[in-house]
Amino acid sequence: MPEQSEVPPTADPRVTVDPRVTDVALAIAMALVVAVVIAADPDAAGRTGPGAYLFAVGFGALVLLRRRMPRTMVVLTVLGVFAYYTFKFAPIGMALPAVAALYSAAEMRRTGWAVGGGAVLVAVATYYRVTGTEEEYLTPYDLVTNLALVAAAIALGVAVRLSREARVHEAHEAEQRLQAERLRIARDLHDVVGHNLSVIALHSGVAAEAVGRDDDAARGALHHVREATSGTLRELRSTVRVLRAPVGAASLGPPDRGPTAADTGSPEVTPTGLGGVDALAASARATGLSVEVTLDVPPGTLDGAIDAAAYRIVQESLTNVLRHAAAERVTVSARVDGGRLALRVSDDGRGAGPGLVAGSGISGMRERVALLGGTLTTGEAPGGGFVVAADLPLRLEG
Repeated sequence: MPEQSEVPPTADPRVTVDPRVTDVALAIAMALVVAVVIAADPDAAGRTGPGAYLFAVGFGALVLLRRRMPRTMVVLTVLGVFAYYTFKFAPIGMALPAVAALYSAAEMRRTGWAVGGGAVLVAVATYYRVTGTEEEYLTPYDLVTNLALVAAAIALGVAVRLSREARVHEAHEAEQRLQAERLRIARDLHDVVGHNLSVIALHSGVAAEAVGRDDDAARGALHHVREATSGTLRELRSTVRVLRAPVGAASLGPPDRGPTAADTGSPEVTPTGLGGVDALAASARATGLSVEVTLDVPPGTLDGAIDAAAYRIVQESLTNVLRHAAAERVTVSARVDGGRLALRVSDDGRGAGPGLVAGSGISGMRERVALLGGTLTTGEAPGGGFVVAADLPLRLEG
């Protein structure tokens, strides 16, 4: 099997230079370094020449194999060093010609081969240094120098690889955060638009029935329709503003509390948190539903993401009641219990009908709560009707 299939290069999203250019530059640098060392030999007479410099070119050419065949590069480089000294050319050290090969193998996730190749070179150099064999060629680069070069080359290769992989990991995490933010926006749009359209539909029906018989009731219903429509449009404009903002400024940040009066220039914007539950209740009451709200959560107790999630749960629950429950009374309660937020919405309607079970609202609420480290339970209420209960942390970890 070709070696390139075993060592796929790690993708770096921030790489802008062609890797082939880098490889050619490294190959030229390796050849020049070896050639300079050969030329610097004080006893160059008789020990340099075309053959020695041809080896220098060969050591550089092997660097071109670094991405596709790093193991082959290490083996050929080590054998090339041995062959070089067989011809008794000017000493260049045992580790120096292999620096690029060891670095490349470590960078290409072949650290074991790099360590093995470096160990062979150091062992051979040490053996000849101790025995005195070919001392003329091998003593200029002693054990400490060889160990330092081998260790530095391998360490640098590993460091470059880890740095590149860390950047790739950061890019993947950013992509995941972006996807999570998109899901959050989709859920928010579903919650807001679904709730407001339910209110609009109910008030439109009231207005249609009241026209010609009770003009005041018709005007009141149309007023509620206008308010709900304006709120939906404000929410959509806010979402479009977020989507148009730079990714780093809008998409990757933590979920916030939604638009405020300062954002839109309108004092009518409802807070997207428990502070906005009363407005939700008022909107539902306008349809004839009795809504009782009990909130026992001191201001500043909740993180923004938790507060916004609690609001959306209440909003989706009220929407489901208006659409499916045929209820007359709804109870909303929120309190701090044991360092957690206990949120409950219950009604006296017909319970979990097919429309409620099949809808995407409950699954969206459950996913939202799970992402925040909480749990959501839904089902038939003991005395009839339907109940949604959420258990959420007060603060996000980290």
